[in-house]
Amino acid sequence: MPQSASTNRRLVLAASPKGEPTADTFRLESLPVPTPGPGQMLLRTLWLSLDPYMRVRIYETDGYMASVKPGEVMVGGTVSEVVASNLPGFAVGDRVHSYAGWQDYALTDGSDVIIKLPATAKQPSLYLGSLGMPGFTAWYALNQIGHPKAGETFVVAAATGAVGQIIGQLAKNAGCHVVGIAGGADKCAYAVKELGFDACIDHRGADLPARLKAACPKGIDIYMENVGGPVFDAVLPLMNLNARMPLCGLVSHYSGAGLNGADRLPGFLTEALFKRIRMEGFIIFDQYPAHYGNFLGAMTQPIESGAVKIREHVVGSLEEAPKAFAEMLAGGNFGKVVVKVA
Repeated sequence: MPQSASTNRRLVLAASPKGEPTADTFRLESLPVPTPGPGQMLLRTLWLSLDPYMRVRIYETDGYMASVKPGEVMVGGTVSEVVASNLPGFAVGDRVHSYAGWQDYALTDGSDVIIKLPATAKQPSLYLGSLGMPGFTAWYALNQIGHPKAGETFVVAAATGAVGQIIGQLAKNAGCHVVGIAGGADKCAYAVKELGFDACIDHRGADLPARLKAACPKGIDIYMENVGGPVFDAVLPLMNLNARMPLCGLVSHYSGAGLNGADRLPGFLTEALFKRIRMEGFIIFDQYPAHYGNFLGAMTQPIESGAVKIREHVVGSLEEAPKAFAEMLAGGNFGKVVVKVA
């Protein structure tokens, strides 16, 4: 839907959901485009990122980051164009990766700008995926926590998602036997045929533990945990002595599902102790100052050249973002979800 240059569409949180987000979770509003004051610039959103962590941000209580309150613009990473600037170092026409949220226009003092995109960037949306937070998550988890060695077995769930598709290829390049777990035969086929995984298991089929064990005959040395639930239950018994487990998400539990029932903590702690498993949780936003520059230096050329393959799931308009967000949380996406806003 084309919008007037004087109108700012924005999606605000209507109410904090008790379970999964629905059509009533967000509300579309139209307001005048704001005018930048001293020390500010006005950004026009070109691309918006949709990511699982956003589910945590719409809880009523604060988690690892402050929650979005009803009436506030929904948070989200963006690639934006500077359309007016009173901020030194930023000129009209510059493109930046920032956190402008689910809206057409946003004012900023520059504190939420992650990077000014190179003028040569041909696919700006990559800075929301493979060259942005998800790609950075994959690179950091594997190199700073996983420490892969040739011949080891690496497993990742959500294997064709924004993080999984990158980290699996990096683990393969490091000489690992790579096994993905994904939802659906088409995703599993893509992981093997296009991404180069050694195997990919459909978690929707019967007897996941037995099929995963068959794909990991030497056990599992590194498991990238971003899902939880039955997938984690299938992985844990296969973890080898001194295995490593980077933990960046638990999407199956973000809405409170699967938190009741039998207490599995004693079993997990026993496995972790006896097998000397190193499990390290991390929030990638903490790592930007120290490591993001190194990540870009290592990954920009492989990604832009196609040596590391990526797949985007493109949503056609801002109005479609709420539906696409709910579908992503249910596993309906295929690749990194980006919204084409302008």
